[in-house]
Amino acid sequence: MIEDILKYNARFVESKGYEKYITNKYPDKKIAILSCMDTRLTELLPAALGLKNGDVKMIKNAGGIISHPFGSVIRSLMVAIYELGVEEVMVIAHSDCGACHMSSSQMIAHMKARGIRQETIDMIRFCGVDFDSWLYGFADTEKSVRETVKAILSHPLIPEDVRVSGFIIDSVTGALTPVTE
Repeated sequence: MIEDILKYNARFVESKGYEKYITNKYPDKKIAILSCMDTRLTELLPAALGLKNGDVKMIKNAGGIISHPFGSVIRSLMVAIYELGVEEVMVIAHSDCGACHMSSSQMIAHMKARGIRQETIDMIRFCGVDFDSWLYGFADTEKSVRETVKAILSHPLIPEDVRVSGFIIDSVTGALTPVTE
């Protein structure tokens, strides 16, 4: 519950628990990582890669994908590259991802079950939102990583000297497997 988190935070600040995390905004390793928001990766991914606070810029979203060429993921990568000195990007998907096999029709059914009206969905569609492409999942994790890497490498606003690599991390063991073309 949020109340418990707020109480913990007050104790954390009072006891100066933050001191061991103090760093600056520039990533020491000059790397940005695009990964999934999966809860299993919150501590596993940095631990499995030997990362500490301040080492990398971490960008997380459902599936670790780029759903729009000028959306928040590309914007975050551009800030990381142009403002914060990032030279390399790691795209890290994971095994057993919840976005795998996700479908817009299923998501819309969930929305309706939670009280979102069909009229609202229709109005958003009328305004140009393509739910099928926006809420898509993927059936093949390796293919998804390849497509995300390609989207970054071919983006007109990402400089050619930025290295981009793709990986899949095992959600249990933390083993990292490179994804190649």
